[in-house]
Amino acid sequence: MTSILYDHPGPKARRRNVILSVVFGVALVGLIYYIYRRFDATGQWAAEKWQPYTESSTWVNFILPGLWATLTAAATAMVLALAFGIVFAVARLSDRKWIRVPAGALVEFFRAVPLLLMIFFVFYGLPYVTSGRITSFWALVIGLTLYNGSVLAEAFRAGIRAVPKGQSEAAYAMGLRKAQVMQLILIPQAARAMLPVIVSQLVVLLKDTALGYIIAYPELLQKGVNEVAGNFANVVAAAIVVALVFIVINASLTYLAGRLERWTAQRGVRASRQAAAASVPAAQG
Repeated sequence: MTSILYDHPGPKARRRNVILSVVFGVALVGLIYYIYRRFDATGQWAAEKWQPYTESSTWVNFILPGLWATLTAAATAMVLALAFGIVFAVARLSDRKWIRVPAGALVEFFRAVPLLLMIFFVFYGLPYVTSGRITSFWALVIGLTLYNGSVLAEAFRAGIRAVPKGQSEAAYAMGLRKAQVMQLILIPQAARAMLPVIVSQLVVLLKDTALGYIIAYPELLQKGVNEVAGNFANVVAAAIVVALVFIVINASLTYLAGRLERWTAQRGVRASRQAAAASVPAAQG
């Protein structure tokens, strides 16, 4: 018995899809042209507004330092968020209620609080608790880690639960402890299965470094838009250039993640074939 999940469109549906696609395409082109004309009417395409980007000093003094600060904060937060996600995903799956319940409460709390508010609180509120100043770098990193780590914890937990129970039961039958089953069996498979979700969240984390603007962290938005526009009065041009830089970075991260996903899939296939080849002589013997 088969179930039909998708019906191929007939002639009328295909014509309707083509018409809707053309109408949408024309509307999109019209919107882009309208935006272009409005910018042109206000002189946003004037050569003098884009001329600073032909000079190396603009890139050396503003764009590249901001990009380095963005990548540094993002890389640090990515590592910490992944560690946070794995630890709290395992904690939420613990058999001990005194571990599982507090871990779940913390994850839900950090997911519920807006990231901007969390960064603001860490930078301005935490010094009253620690009696020490929190730098803008660590305020941004802590906020990104807590929020994105909580989201990743749920992703890892879902991935671990998605692994067939037979694999963990077989591992327990072989004498492995729960920590070993998590480390050797469940977490590696969950990470591979949830890789698209993990990469998507890391891309979100990278873009969210722009929220460091609120605490004067010298990231790409602060340096590339605020300071460049303040010096050359070209806020639209500066925003477009910074947006293009973010697009290139995120596209590169997505591309590398796709390569990693294909590599892990091919590695899994090779391992399965080797295991099957090794089991044939054993069965014959």
